[in-house]
Amino acid sequence: MALVEVDAVWKTYPRRAGLRTEEHTVVEDVSLTIEPGETLGLVGESGSGKTTVARMILGLVAPSRGSVRVDGLDIARASRSELRRLRRQMQPVFQDPYAALNPRMKVLDIVTEPLAIHGIAKRPAFRAKAVELLRQVGLDESALGRHPHEFSGGQRQRINIARALALRPQLLILDEPVSALDVSVGAQIVNLLRSLQREHRLTYLFISHSMPLVRYLSTRIAVMERGRLVESGEAEALCAHPRQPYTQQLLAATPELPLPA
Repeated sequence: MALVEVDAVWKTYPRRAGLRTEEHTVVEDVSLTIEPGETLGLVGESGSGKTTVARMILGLVAPSRGSVRVDGLDIARASRSELRRLRRQMQPVFQDPYAALNPRMKVLDIVTEPLAIHGIAKRPAFRAKAVELLRQVGLDESALGRHPHEFSGGQRQRINIARALALRPQLLILDEPVSALDVSVGAQIVNLLRSLQREHRLTYLFISHSMPLVRYLSTRIAVMERGRLVESGEAEALCAHPRQPYTQQLLAATPELPLPA
């Protein structure tokens, strides 16, 4: 069974048009699945609806039509306790590694905050757990007492990833996780994500506007244009033989990145 099933979802918002209010459609009739252990790359230019689809999967916004099921449970119909359980299973990593961190909190508190919220561990165990999480993402114990502004962009994103791993989720939703970083640092983060996926048997939804990145990391690719899903398929096959002109444009528009084969 698929871990995530998005079935014919629409998302519309009211928009003023002169004296009238009309509906503005940002996602139109999108269906996709994410299988356990795979990486689905969701690609398209800014405004194509990628992040809105991710927010519906996370349960942060409700679809106007259609349904989203995670682990067989319809998110729109889930109880509060069921949603709490689901949100332990899926965690986001956002685009801006600084805005996603509370600048007043130290790394120890940032990384262990999910444990406190969900009551996963007792506070005396937090430090050891934080050290373990930081080591998994390539940082050491010296980071625990520092604040986010004391780190580089790549280090901040590693802290974000450590926090996302704290609850041992099944699914990470990675929304442009390297677009705010320079190319070489972004490549290091992508390779870290591949290593973590193998180690923890994670499932990824990887959102990006970069076809080379999506091709490198993904099992399958889904292409969005103006709120609609226009093409999907196995990553290598889709990149080698794109059917849609829009997919061809995305492939042609993005330079190759320094990622290992």
